[in-house]
Amino acid sequence: MSKALYELTIHEALAGMRRGEFSAVELTQALLERIAQTDSQVKAYLTLTAELALDQAAAADARRAAGDDAPLLGIPMAIKDVLCTAGVRTTCGSRMLENFTPPYTATAVRRLAEAGMVMLGKTNTDEFAMGSSTENSGYFTTHNPWDLDRVPGGSSGGSGAAVAAQEALAALGTDTGGSVRLPAAYCGVVGLKPSYGRVSRYGLVAYGSSLDQVGVLAKDVRDAALILSVMAGRDDHDSTSMPAPVPDYAAALTGDVRGLRIGLPDEYFIAGVQPDVEAAVRQAIDHLGEMGAEIVRVSLPNTEKALPVYYLVATAEASANLSRFDGVRYGFSAGAGSILENYRESRGQGFGAEVKRRIMLGTYVLSAGYYDAYYLKAQQVRTLIKQDFERAFEQVDVIACPVAPTTAFRIGEKADDPLAMYLSDAFTITLNLAGMCGASVPCGFDAGGLPIGLQLMGPHLGEEVVLRTAHAYEQATTWHNHWAQPVAINV
Repeated sequence: MSKALYELTIHEALAGMRRGEFSAVELTQALLERIAQTDSQVKAYLTLTAELALDQAAAADARRAAGDDAPLLGIPMAIKDVLCTAGVRTTCGSRMLENFTPPYTATAVRRLAEAGMVMLGKTNTDEFAMGSSTENSGYFTTHNPWDLDRVPGGSSGGSGAAVAAQEALAALGTDTGGSVRLPAAYCGVVGLKPSYGRVSRYGLVAYGSSLDQVGVLAKDVRDAALILSVMAGRDDHDSTSMPAPVPDYAAALTGDVRGLRIGLPDEYFIAGVQPDVEAAVRQAIDHLGEMGAEIVRVSLPNTEKALPVYYLVATAEASANLSRFDGVRYGFSAGAGSILENYRESRGQGFGAEVKRRIMLGTYVLSAGYYDAYYLKAQQVRTLIKQDFERAFEQVDVIACPVAPTTAFRIGEKADDPLAMYLSDAFTITLNLAGMCGASVPCGFDAGGLPIGLQLMGPHLGEEVVLRTAHAYEQATTWHNHWAQPVAINV
């Protein structure tokens, strides 16, 4: 039986439009109908831009009729609501920016639009990307399409759920400490976190400036590679973006891992990992070995220090970045009496509990008397973590491990225990601290039918080898062919 249009991958949809089997408008209408059928339960979208999407789809059809064959021409995608979009509300999942409409578009989004992307809407996120479950959104919690009682991961949970529920062919997310890879694992889709500097951060509302990176959530690895090829590269608006040439990532997808050395880090297979998760990941690594890769044990000895280091560095940067939202310069204003009262009321009402918690922690570690003891020491240990990876990548090409210690947990299960929530990121934050790249690819299901993700880590600007390994594994297995059915289709 042929696929419904909303079930197509990007490369399948492009092939169909090139053959004239359907138009971009028809494809976009199919996605909008799918959203209407499912999103009342999944709640992936904060803002739906149906009229804009249909206009962009019509423009894409006109471009194709004129002979244009741009890489993403007519492809409907979703954008995480921390990336600025000119003329379209950008809330960052916060009441502080409930009515903010940017006058400019983030570079990553603009490059996709120039390549023909159709924007379906803006997806839900933990407030200012601070969270691992999307429960910290100032609006509502997104639900995991595989089990609507469970979280989709965070902070790019809306994007992960939109792709998993087939409400978008792909979505942009952002990854500060695992916020693309975690939703990808929990939702059973592909997630790609590029190296720091590979994709411009211009137009991304900052959480942790030295950690944030724009990433991709997609149905398969080929789609992720295509999107990265379009949005990667130097941007004069972002001095941290890398001037390195952008490779043809699709050319790296050979399906062959023979000769690759894959590292197996002892520090990521520890007590507390859900047995189903460890078994699935180890089986995936064994499968790569059977395909011709060499499995090599490696050590990343400073991994155990990563969690406190991350939450010192990230909260310090968040404290500085969010100081602008004060009721005067940006965002919500309570209109209280004195300027100090207005600061207090505006930030008190505009920010949620998790954002306040991280601002207070970050302000504390940056304060006089504590800077050297906490923030400076954290940056020193961060260097050690980076050096661990550099030494490991002298021995191996890729490192393989779980994305998270468990599969998706129930909504509300960890809401009152921030430390338990933070532990969800224990296996992902190291890459952000080191500035390196990584991906999550589906590798199985637990006993309850929840997806499990295999994490593949690569060196800085090592996206080609990560994508090559992920694609080879994906094509040798069938996990990527399984899809959630969040609700019965309304007829």
